[in-house]
Amino acid sequence: MTVPLTGYLDRVSARPGERLAVKVSTTLPGGYEADLVRVISGDPNPAGPGMILRPVQAAFAGRYPGRFQPTHVGSCALVAAMEGVALPRRLTIGLRVQPWLLADRPAVLMAREDEAGHGWRLCLSREGPVFEARGAGGVVRCALAAPPRLRGWYALTLEAGNGTLRLTQAPLRGIWGAEGDAGSAEAHGPGLDALPAAPLSIGAAWGGGAARSVFDGRIEDPFIATGGATPAGSAEGPVEGPGLLAWWDFSIGIDTQSVIDRGARGLHGRLVNLPTRAVRGSRWDGSAMSWTQAPRHYAAIHFHADDLADCGWETDFHVEIPADLPSGAYGVRLRAAGAEGGAGQEDIIPFYVLPPRGTATARVAFLASTFTYQAYANHSRGNADEAYRARRAEWGAYPHNPQDHADYAHSTYNRHPDNSGVSLSSRLRPILTWRPGFLTFNDARGSGLRHYPADTHLIAWADALGIGMDIITDEDLDNEGVELLRPYKVVLTGSHPEYHTIGTLDALRDYVGTGGRLCYLGGNGFYWRVARRPDLPHVIEVRRAEGGIRAWAADAGEYYQQLDGGYGGLWRRNGRPPQMLAGVGFSSQGLFEGSHYRRLPASREPGLAWIFEGIEEEVIGDFGLSGGGAAGFELDRADPAQGSPPNLRILARSEGHQAHFVAVPEELLSHVNTVTGEKPAALVRAEIVYFETAQGGAVFSTGSITFCGSLPHNNFDNSVSRLLRNVVTRFASESLS
Repeated sequence: MTVPLTGYLDRVSARPGERLAVKVSTTLPGGYEADLVRVISGDPNPAGPGMILRPVQAAFAGRYPGRFQPTHVGSCALVAAMEGVALPRRLTIGLRVQPWLLADRPAVLMAREDEAGHGWRLCLSREGPVFEARGAGGVVRCALAAPPRLRGWYALTLEAGNGTLRLTQAPLRGIWGAEGDAGSAEAHGPGLDALPAAPLSIGAAWGGGAARSVFDGRIEDPFIATGGATPAGSAEGPVEGPGLLAWWDFSIGIDTQSVIDRGARGLHGRLVNLPTRAVRGSRWDGSAMSWTQAPRHYAAIHFHADDLADCGWETDFHVEIPADLPSGAYGVRLRAAGAEGGAGQEDIIPFYVLPPRGTATARVAFLASTFTYQAYANHSRGNADEAYRARRAEWGAYPHNPQDHADYAHSTYNRHPDNSGVSLSSRLRPILTWRPGFLTFNDARGSGLRHYPADTHLIAWADALGIGMDIITDEDLDNEGVELLRPYKVVLTGSHPEYHTIGTLDALRDYVGTGGRLCYLGGNGFYWRVARRPDLPHVIEVRRAEGGIRAWAADAGEYYQQLDGGYGGLWRRNGRPPQMLAGVGFSSQGLFEGSHYRRLPASREPGLAWIFEGIEEEVIGDFGLSGGGAAGFELDRADPAQGSPPNLRILARSEGHQAHFVAVPEELLSHVNTVTGEKPAALVRAEIVYFETAQGGAVFSTGSITFCGSLPHNNFDNSVSRLLRNVVTRFASESLS
């Protein structure tokens, strides 16, 4: 089901003098109104500050005609270079294939068809392979009743010539015996038309500018040859020689979106909609765990019916960022005109405005966790039950949920239809979870916000207390490095800075190590490694390798990222635990419920008393809009063995957590033993820590995802708010003494 009015931008941030392209689609009549708002609070809970959206004058504001722009999901390889190439009627088509999802309706493995439907296609269904050709001489079909097994590798070959088609399926199972999934079939009919005007597609049919009848599974070594069969089941691949017209060797350019033809004609192609590469092929034997070591072991591409790289919508208008627009969180607001059926429909597409390049307009910067927002983009959780929907309606929260809308693909926390994990996420699509007012949970004690809307608790706090604060993003930091941070005395994270590149971690490390001050205000931060490429700036990749809290697990041998060849998974398993930067790291997780901290003796030491100035309470944060308390959901603790510095002081520790909180997998050696030697239950704690670094730098960390949710309590007049104000004020000063 399509969202009635929605859109996306070509970027998530911009500076004065730059512009953003706005792409809109609507099914509502009468067009829509567009304007600009500054997003101060994205929490619709009436118990808090509520939604605070401040209108801002903008040159683009006005009424626009509406139009529907479709989204085409599903991946394939497209060889447009085949257009104009006349193939002989006597030929052999072959490939290796591993099905992950099979249906009654055949999915296309390879096809060459024109827009009129003339041509041929090699397909696979749960009944077996089938080849169909349609041309001026009629229709010929060759089907083999040999049901393939899921995740089994097969060599498929189609030989055509002299009015005969021969289709062969040969399993590549090594020592296993026959299972009725092998054999050949023949059919007779007219030869194959030359079709010089048609491209070639692999993994799907191609028509109307989109992949059709997409195959969910892996394909390796597709080829076309003249004359007799070139064996798809050979050890090394198709036999090169004058009879080989084309061989698309997917082991070449695994880190790219190109498919390379090893044939003499160089009929190269491109990938559509980001299928997954760097996956085990039919020749993988466990001797190499990285595709960079043995590319031919990874000569397969995994296609999915729901892959999406870019909605590809046309631009409706632009947002020009004025020279005097303050840094902050903004949104392009779209509101349906008052036509019948459209009243009340609206969308807000968020973006951030940075200060002019090389400058800062405040001493404090908020580092928005855009990589984390993107990793969770359109996370379909299956929790939008009647109670959730009733609260959403009562509060007037954002009305759409990925559970109801699969149009725009899902998150790296979801699985593809064939049960493989989603490892690639693009921001060039409507992202329903990245909206002001989006509710993640039906939180009995709070608002149930995460990520973008949850981080507006911090923005609203700075606004309410009059703390000047620029906003920068993960993506900007990865692009520009530590120089983006240099103008600021203090950098604040949001509630969940979970996903980072090596570039963002290096920049934060160098910033803190050369006098910068960091406030890590979340939990489960600096946890997963993500990859990017300069030619795909809108895409991040996650390989969920070996350990950690995971929605899916990468298969052995598939831990290395396709975009950069780096080892994926936890930063902890890459030798950079969160404790090395922030002093604390992920320790335990429970439901979205919060408890409180209790102060420890270190909080009263003379050199640290300024942190708790004006706070008499022993218990901190037994309130809040995120789970009802400042210490909840996902908790971080100090650990010297993982890199917490020796001068770190633990100021407060959480307590009173519910029984459903457990230690995270990477801390466990068995069900009763942990890496530290503590009992698993002892690792259920969040710790507020402080330490100083070289050249006047310092780090303050709270170790809890729900901490920022306590800032708005009592109109921002509370112990959590005062604690953070004390730290930010001192950190923003010239000296910590």
